[in-house]
Amino acid sequence: MTDTVHAFTDDALGDHDAVSLAAELRAGRLDRREVIAAAIDRVNRVNPRLNAVQAECFDRARAAAPGDGPFAGVPAFVKDNTDVAGLPTCHGSAAFVPRPARRDGDPAAQFLSAGFVALGKSTLPEFGLTASTEYADRPPTRNPWNTGHSAGASSGGSAVLVASGAVPIAHANDGGGSIRIPAAVNGLVGLKPTRCRLLDQPGVRALPVHLVAEGVLTRTVRDTAHYLAAAERFRPNRDLPPVGLLEGPTGRPLRIGLIRHDILGRGVHPETDAVLDSAARVFAAAGHEVTETRLRVDPGFVEDFKTYWALFAVVMSAAFTATHPGSFRPWKLDPFTKGLAGKVLRGPRAVAPAVRRLRAGTALYDEHFAELDVMLTPVLSHPAPRIGEHAPGQPFPELFGKLIDYVGFTPFNNVGGGPAISVPHGLTSGNLPGSVHLSAPRGRERDLLDLAYQLEAADPFPKITAGAETVA
Repeated sequence: MTDTVHAFTDDALGDHDAVSLAAELRAGRLDRREVIAAAIDRVNRVNPRLNAVQAECFDRARAAAPGDGPFAGVPAFVKDNTDVAGLPTCHGSAAFVPRPARRDGDPAAQFLSAGFVALGKSTLPEFGLTASTEYADRPPTRNPWNTGHSAGASSGGSAVLVASGAVPIAHANDGGGSIRIPAAVNGLVGLKPTRCRLLDQPGVRALPVHLVAEGVLTRTVRDTAHYLAAAERFRPNRDLPPVGLLEGPTGRPLRIGLIRHDILGRGVHPETDAVLDSAARVFAAAGHEVTETRLRVDPGFVEDFKTYWALFAVVMSAAFTATHPGSFRPWKLDPFTKGLAGKVLRGPRAVAPAVRRLRAGTALYDEHFAELDVMLTPVLSHPAPRIGEHAPGQPFPELFGKLIDYVGFTPFNNVGGGPAISVPHGLTSGNLPGSVHLSAPRGRERDLLDLAYQLEAADPFPKITAGAETVA
């Protein structure tokens, strides 16, 4: 028997997605104060079990004046690696002395401009550097579908709050899979947009390889599509073709490459492979051309990405020491973060050639679409691991090896800059959601949303309320 936790009930939130809830609020059929009160009540019911909230601002949310924007009045959370005025930003780390931010960071400003009411900030692992929202010094964030399993990362708290029904949508970001991984293991839609499509954190675009993209986690494709259209209007990137609002499938046939093996040519768990086959059959039945192919990536790519991943630990620690004098305590960092930093410090000469080769990854990514419109792959090599399997306190080499085995698909999109989406599909053993991963050339988010709509219509996403043994 699995331990499932959700907050869905017959209150003002019901089972509305964000688009539906916003429409009800605009029409006056729901009262915004009742909606906020219901969301706060749901958070208070699930969070003691799931540990997904880093900081809350419930009183401020209750007192918030009516806003505007397409999602006006919809409750949401912001991931705790971007500033929200009045709340501390701790990046998932005990190394920070919590101090309130003076202003909203650019990603939070872009997210909140759509009219959302922030209820607080969601959890992430330290600096967002690993694939499970677990800690060395406090309880983990747990998967609401099965609390004995990982919630993914790094946007784990946001995913849990959406999947459990506490809120319909939450802010997230992705530097190697951090939107798509928690989407996959929590049965959500998670789109990593094209590089520079949306506003970034300060300094991200100055890094030698730009990996990170901002986005959201949602329970429906239309919520993701409507949010992207709204965020795009906030400050459009004129160098990219606009996505606009796609409200459903177009029926346009696409060339889809079905890929079963990861960057190192390794196969995946049988259940993961079965979910992939099922989605491929749906797309073929819809009239798309589905052909099997492989990733054409040199095995050295993984070593280069590992080096750059480790460099993030050094850069972020140094930056926070400089920007938070007296309130950042590096001796409190998790063992995994220290292990990553040590990898670079022991072999600094590997950094420059790794960066040079990763910069060439954009062209390599493009080559995969010479005869394809979309790549269809797994998100992860196997279903969500049990809590503890990716805990940061274990020996660094052991954990690092597990993570490389687990995330063999998602980093390629970050290096290539292309959009990618995790879409729920079926259930695996242990009541854990299945998922598939769709990738497209830069600027082609519409193709991904189109296919996601088709998969959602052909095989509606699993509901956490079906057969749940425990309701918080």
